[in-house]
Formats: sequence, C-alpha cells, structure tokens
Amino acid sequence: MTIRRIVTPPDPVLRQKARKVRAFTSEVQTLIDDMIETMREAPGVGLAAPQVGISQRVIVVEYGEAGEVPDAPEQPKKLYAVVNPEIVRHADETVLGNEGCLSIPGYYGEVERYEWVTIKGYNRHGDAFRLKAKGWLARIFQHEVDHVDGVLFIDRATQVWEIEDEDHAMEGAPSS
Repeated sequence: MTIRRIVTPPDPVLRQKARKVRAFTSEVQTLIDDMIETMREAPGVGLAAPQVGISQRVIVVEYGEAGEVPDAPEQPKKLYAVVNPEIVRHADETVLGNEGCLSIPGYYGEVERYEWVTIKGYNRHGDAFRLKAKGWLARIFQHEVDHVDGVLFIDRATQVWEIEDEDHAMEGAPSS
C-alpha cells in the first residue's frame, strides 16, 4: 500500500464528474487500499478517488459515532469502501454542520446536509452495497459523493473560514 498525494485546487480533477468503475480489477483494489492508508495518515474520515488525482467513482469512509450516553466510549469505527456510490433516498429535513476537507486544508465551512441518506453502490468485490446513514455518517457520505460529482464543500457552504491553528481545529468537524 502507498500513501498518495492529496490534490488541492486548482487541480481540475476535483471539478470533474468522475468516471464509473466498469470492472473490479487489481488496479481498483490497489486504489482502495491506497485510499484507506492515505485517509488514515491524513488523518480524515473519508476520501474520494478524485482527491488522490484519480477520476473514478470510488470512496472510502471510516467513522464511529460517539455514544449517546454522556462519557460513554465512542463506537468502534466502521470502514466502508464504495464503488459507484449514489444517494438514492434522503430525508426531507436538513441540518447545518461544520465540515473540513483534506483537499482544502486550513478551512472549515458550515454546510447544510440531509439528516439521513440511503447510499447504494458496490463493495470492493463487486457485491451490491446499500446503507441508510444518519447523523455525521450521512454527512460524510454526502461530502464524498459530492467529490465524485466534482463538487467541493465550499460550493455548498453558507460560511467558510480559515483555521488559524490546525492543531486546535474545531472538534466535531471531521475532515474528509
């Protein structure tokens, strides 16, 4: 596995609609493995293939929701690798939340997203994948699907601000 370089604007791959994956080749498997390693090293909670310069509809997400009981331990993180992801259903309700992005380091923004979404696609082995995500997990999936559609969080943000000290970045605003 290799840690890949995360691209930033004005790299045109970030603004292009990514190509669908037609075959689950060894190259796609390597891309997924490299994306997982790159996301973890960054560190982030999600990564889309365009963020590593590859125009393919592949995303990885790794996130564990905090427990609902105060002081309860965080739930174990779950890893998702989704090929050709699509949002096929979503809540009518939306919620504002703060987001960051590995491709736009040093900035956060307030973005309105659906409270829940249903995502479909394929897992890394070509098996059908479907998930109903809510809360932060839904936000992360929407952010990553935007990436494969050539949309950045700053395009949807109602406010964007620069972080003065990245070591003290806002809690609760995962970067993907």
